[in-house]
Amino acid sequence: MHLIELHTMQIRKTAISELPQLALIFKSARAYMRSSGNPTQWGTSRPSLDKVKQDIDLGQSYVCIDEKEGIVATFAFIIGEDPTYLNIDGAWLREAPYGTIHRMASNGKIHGIANHIFSWAKQQNVDVRIDTHKQNSTMLHVIEKAGFLHCGVIIVDDGTPREAFQWCNISSPFPQPIFKQ
Repeated sequence: MHLIELHTMQIRKTAISELPQLALIFKSARAYMRSSGNPTQWGTSRPSLDKVKQDIDLGQSYVCIDEKEGIVATFAFIIGEDPTYLNIDGAWLREAPYGTIHRMASNGKIHGIANHIFSWAKQQNVDVRIDTHKQNSTMLHVIEKAGFLHCGVIIVDDGTPREAFQWCNISSPFPQPIFKQ
């Protein structure tokens, strides 16, 4: 696949009319996952379009728009307690207000989308948490490269494990994180 250089990128909330474009992005992301050794994380139908529509309705779905390519990626950013993260085999760095990145996917046309999303999320004045499947080597690499620290393993709604990470906003007024040795 041909990658183009990163151009000016805008992140904004998703409009419901953009759901068909998001469906194509998720289809492309699932194909990439399968081809890179991660066939089970999203299988053939995750995330469901009903879940994505719910994200849009709640104002938690975002799109990344490239000045030349249009919508190239999507993700959910949810501020507040995530029920999936209540039980972790490990420990979070600290308990402070956080946002969670879920359902991050790109169409694969532009390199560096994840870094752009992480940078945006880190500017939201909260800690940031994210999880991914242990077979998702691409995502594991970009998460760690972006400064997120591995905190343990969580179990998602379908009963499968995910590697869980946290980035701490050290400028927040909450107690500073306890970094693992």
